[in-house]
Amino acid sequence: MKPKVFIDGREGTTGLQIYDRLGPRDDIELLIIDESKRKDVSERRKLLNAADVVFLCLPDDAAREAVTLIVGDRTRIIDASTAHRTAPGWVYGFPELSSERRGKIAAAGRVTNPGCHATGFIASVYPLIARGVLPLDYPLTCFSPTGYSGGGKKMIAEYEEHKTRDMCAPGLYALELGHKHLPEMMSVTGLTRTPIFCPIIDDYYKGMATSVPLYGDMLETPMSAEDIRQMIADYYAGQRFVTVAGELGSGTLYCGWGADTNMLEITVSGNETQALITARFDNLGKGASGAAVQNMNIMLGFDEEKGLV
Repeated sequence: MKPKVFIDGREGTTGLQIYDRLGPRDDIELLIIDESKRKDVSERRKLLNAADVVFLCLPDDAAREAVTLIVGDRTRIIDASTAHRTAPGWVYGFPELSSERRGKIAAAGRVTNPGCHATGFIASVYPLIARGVLPLDYPLTCFSPTGYSGGGKKMIAEYEEHKTRDMCAPGLYALELGHKHLPEMMSVTGLTRTPIFCPIIDDYYKGMATSVPLYGDMLETPMSAEDIRQMIADYYAGQRFVTVAGELGSGTLYCGWGADTNMLEITVSGNETQALITARFDNLGKGASGAAVQNMNIMLGFDEEKGLV
């Protein structure tokens, strides 16, 4: 019998992207809410409880409310919002971080999908922390350009229909240094010092280049950029969707790498004393809906690559 899947919030950017990835598949049954009833709590409750797996593609408060509508623990949840990313009882859905985490995702009833900026940051620093090289109190900084699609339908409309002259150039935001992805960045990595994190919105549709600079002589063991590159490459060896460039970065790295895929590529640039770790990926792919489908595949015991490129 095919697993039943319901996307609560299918009309949003992430929901539509998940639907596009699942629509052609014949190994699941998609439950579709009547358009006239998509805000009807009773109808949503019925579908939420009829599904084997539910994607929550909703604002945070609405995602928390949706969880309360589900009776018992038969329905398994993948939450694409920020609401449960550090909540007890939820598994953080980044399978490449360890085989143990992949196993927890497979067995989980509640999985929280990583944030896009957090995906790039965690992918870059987690291997170094796991190997005991990056101190937990290291004064990390991170800058992360992203396409405007990450802001959802409202921001897409602003850029495509009401763009001002200022919006033609990159824009720094979250200048109070309290971006909503910071709690998960701290929680998953175990860092004890909050990174200085600056996201940047730019005038292109999708793609990210999350970058973390390091001083090699401030690590537990002094390392060159090449040493760091090799350590991260060894950590992710054999992974399908997370890869590491085979040589140090040079020239120019463009933010649109990996568009329309679930791939994430890490490039390490630098020299003997300094390194720049850059994770490039599609903010709507590995940064959102692609990762959600990957987690569903793992939870249902399907081929992890099913429906993804």
